[in-house]
Amino acid sequence: MGKLQEKVISLLSSTAITTFATVNAETTIYTVPTARTCIPCFGFLKVAGNVGAAVITIGKDTAESDWISATTLSNLNAAGAVALIGVVPSATPAKMKEYAAAVVLKFKVTTAGNAVAATLYLFGFLDDA
Repeated sequence: MGKLQEKVISLLSSTAITTFATVNAETTIYTVPTARTCIPCFGFLKVAGNVGAAVITIGKDTAESDWISATTLSNLNAAGAVALIGVVPSATPAKMKEYAAAVVLKFKVTTAGNAVAATLYLFGFLDDA
């Protein structure tokens, strides 16, 4: 991947998610580069079929729900369905996360669904540490 421009929202990673059928299945989606911090903004999850009642979280390794808490994917019920995954704003401003260099971000299935594949496109920006 080419060098990202600084302080603009860019595609950080495109990661294959192999199944939603295994509880506690984790997939590494991004590792923050040395001497940088990362603020993930949102992701698009494109599925290859009906994921069923799968629930996922996203966050740093060992705290996989510190950015995206339990998110039910039951509306992703056909190949090509795409969901916007991100912090949901409300009357109180949505709290984002900043991750330090070398932090590994993980996608985790917390409630099993169906055995279908997907791709997660993660967007965010990098800053100097």
